[in-house]
Amino acid sequence: MKKGIHPDNYRVVAFKDMSNEEIFLTKSTADTKETIEVDGVEYPLVKMEISRTSHPFYTGKAKLIDTAGRIDKFKNKYDKFKKPAKAAEKTEE
Repeated sequence: MKKGIHPDNYRVVAFKDMSNEEIFLTKSTADTKETIEVDGVEYPLVKMEISRTSHPFYTGKAKLIDTAGRIDKFKNKYDKFKKPAKAAEKTEE
């Protein structure tokens, strides 16, 4: 390793997964303004949206997605570009 390029200010930091409230401690140089108390000790806090404890790849569980709602939104969005049906044109004449 090159000397002088790595930070020296490593400290124990609490990382909190906001999707499942899981907290884990590790050394980090991440800047943070919030703190959290874990087992009677106060640590700097870094909030995350997803981690190894909630990501479907690591957990093996996929979350259900509202696909019917997504399909309806897609169809409604592109209905204005839809060409009129030929049967409807013939009945109007």
